[in-house]
Amino acid sequence: MAPIADNHDGTPTPPATPVIDVADLRMRYGSKDVLLGESFTVSSGEVVALLGPNGAGKTTTIEVLEGFRMRSDGHVSVLGVDPGHGDERWRARLGIVLQSWRDHGKWGVRELLSHIAAYYPPYATPARPRPRDVDELIATVGLSDHAGKKVKELSGGQRRRLDVAIGIVGSPEVLFLDEPTAGFDPEARQEFHEVVRRLAATEDTGILLTTHDLAEAEKLADRILILAGGRIVANGTSAELSRQVSIDAQVTWSVGGRLFTESTAQATKFVRELFDRYGDEVDDLEVRRASLEETYLAFVHAFETGSETDTSGLDLTSSGVTGAAGAERGR
Repeated sequence: MAPIADNHDGTPTPPATPVIDVADLRMRYGSKDVLLGESFTVSSGEVVALLGPNGAGKTTTIEVLEGFRMRSDGHVSVLGVDPGHGDERWRARLGIVLQSWRDHGKWGVRELLSHIAAYYPPYATPARPRPRDVDELIATVGLSDHAGKKVKELSGGQRRRLDVAIGIVGSPEVLFLDEPTAGFDPEARQEFHEVVRRLAATEDTGILLTTHDLAEAEKLADRILILAGGRIVANGTSAELSRQVSIDAQVTWSVGGRLFTESTAQATKFVRELFDRYGDEVDDLEVRRASLEETYLAFVHAFETGSETDTSGLDLTSSGVTGAAGAERGR
C-alpha cells in the first residue's frame, strides 16, 4: 500500500500498522474443513466488520485470533504475536466483548469493574496507561445511575453496556466485538457507536466486529469482510463492494409532481444535467446504490450458486415507480 501524503510539511505518512494479520488460515474439525485459506488484515485505528451466514466460520476465526483455539494451518499474527502462544502480557493488550456473560451476578457493577481493572497496572505503558478510570468508564457506557446495583439486577441492555465496559477497561490495542449492541435501544446503540469511533480515532485501537446487523456494520466499519464457505469472498469498503455489485446508481426525482427514476453509471454528471435543465423544479431527489444488505446477499448468493457476483435480482428502486425518464429527458 502506498504511503498517504498527509503531513503538514508534505512528507508522506506511512500506512497504519496491521495489528491483525491473517494469511491462508485453515481449520479442520475431524474430516470437516471449516476455514479454507482465509486471508485479511486489520490496521491500528481501523474498524473492520466480519460478516457471513451462520456456519461460515466467523466464530472459529475469532476464537483463533483470540488464542482460544489452535489453527490447523496458516499464518496468524495479532499485535505481532502468534495467538496460540500469547502470554498474559499479550492478552492484557486485547479487549473482548462476547455475545453474553452469565456469571458475576452477585457482584456490584463498580465492584466488578474495579476488581477486573486491578489486574492491568503491571501491563501499563507510557503510551497506553492501564486501566481506565472505573468511574469515567461507567459514565462512558451510561451506567452511572446503576453503578451500585448488582449485575443480576441490570436489564438486558444495561448488562450489555457492562459487557462493553469489561471489554475496554484495559485500554485494548485490539478489540473484538461479537454482536455488541444486541439488546440496545436506539439511543444506547448510538452512544456505543460513538465510543467505538472514539477508540479507533483517538486511541488507534484496531477493532474487529462481527454482527448480523448490517446497518450497524455499514455505519461503523471502515472496511467489510464477507466470509462464506470458509473463505473471504469480499473485502472492501461498503461503497467499493456496492460498486462491484451494481455499477449503476439509481436516481429518483420529481418535476411538477411527476416521479421519475433512472439508472446511471455517472450519477454526479446526471444530477448536474438534471439541475441544468430543470433548476429549482427538481424535487424529491434521491441517489442510491445497493445497500450493504443487498450487496451482502448478492455476494453470498454468488458463492452459494458458484456464479459470478449476480445483481440481476436487485431492485434499487426505492419508490417502486419507474417513470419514462429517458423519454422525458429527450423532449
